[in-house]
Amino acid sequence: MKITQLDVPQGTIGEGPVWDVAEQALYWIDILEKKIHRYDAAGGKTKTWNVPDMIGSMAVRESGGVIAALAGGIHTLDLETGECSLLATHDDLDETVQLADGKVDRKGRFIVGSSDRKMKEPRGKLYSLEAGALREIDNDYFLSNGPCWSPDNKTFYHSDSIRKTIYAYDYDIATGKVANRRAWASTEEFGGIPDGATVDAGGCMWIAICEGGKVVQFTPDGKVERIVETPVKCPASVIFGGPDLDLLYVPSLSPAFLGREADPLDGSMFVIEGLGAKGVAEPRYAG
Repeated sequence: MKITQLDVPQGTIGEGPVWDVAEQALYWIDILEKKIHRYDAAGGKTKTWNVPDMIGSMAVRESGGVIAALAGGIHTLDLETGECSLLATHDDLDETVQLADGKVDRKGRFIVGSSDRKMKEPRGKLYSLEAGALREIDNDYFLSNGPCWSPDNKTFYHSDSIRKTIYAYDYDIATGKVANRRAWASTEEFGGIPDGATVDAGGCMWIAICEGGKVVQFTPDGKVERIVETPVKCPASVIFGGPDLDLLYVPSLSPAFLGREADPLDGSMFVIEGLGAKGVAEPRYAG
């Protein structure tokens, strides 16, 4: 196994990585700096777009450009012009609640959570973006994180970082409905909170443990399979990428925004080779 710091801009809160198979490119966001980055793996070049508000997640759009979950709603971003336009919002999104982590299911829906801005009340919800509208599918979250699906589409995973709990749902891929929410795993023992996650082709979940300095692999029944120590204390998310989907990209955040001393590597993007696992291609948003 080998962990390398990728030669891309360091940031404040690196999050939401997406590997687009068609482009062979890595997208990710910086929440506080209000940026979307794109790394061309073949050319080694990075391009950056600014968005007008804090950003919780993004997805590549089948019809072109990307969608971005900004604090108050889903926006489209034209990558040629840089124009950012509101696509959908919800009455629940206000000065106390903002959109957070999101990901596209294999029917092309964008599933996105929201979080209490102060992380003190369970005001966060889960939404499905379909036909240009946000539909609530669940609630009772302090800090939404890590949406991902089993390879057979029957199980949806989603975390509440404040509760340090990863939940599993029964998922109906035909309708996008969730049912039977249950606590699937806890990150209490790892000294940090569950952050961004992905599922590999074998059905194992890989999840970043922010503040714990780890990436943890869970088996489909919620047991710990492997622990990978990271070069920073605050890895923020994970995604498989590369031509063979066998490279694990890991963005991180810097605790400087919390008034704490930062390590020189904080806010870097890392790539882990030699894990012996492969990911599943990320779908694009169909709208």
